[in-house]
Amino acid sequence: QVQLVEAGGGRVLAGGSLRLSCTASPHTFDAITLGWFRQAPGKGREFLASSSPSGLLTDYGDSVRGRFTISRHSAKNTVYLQMRSVKPEDTAVYYCAAHPRGGTSRHSVMYDYWGQGTQVTVSS
Repeated sequence: QVQLVEAGGGRVLAGGSLRLSCTASPHTFDAITLGWFRQAPGKGREFLASSSPSGLLTDYGDSVRGRFTISRHSAKNTVYLQMRSVKPEDTAVYYCAAHPRGGTSRHSVMYDYWGQGTQVTVSS
């Protein structure tokens, strides 16, 4: 069982930056693929970024590539999503997710464990 707890959401002005964090259960962190997704009102869950267990492989969704960065800090059991040049359309609930099958994954059905979500609101 992997528990995930997100933090760092809030309100930010368009063009600004925000960093989300997700802390995972200890003793599992180095063995799990971690991903970030978001869901805006009335829309489906959108893939944002994924990191392999080692952190050496990353993948990004087209809408955030070049603006968002996923990174993981093993000693803190934490994965981050650094958001830059945010836009009003980035407004959504952001979720951290994990699975133990290695590599990176774009599809939400691959992920077994999910955090509770954190709201990000970007105002113009």
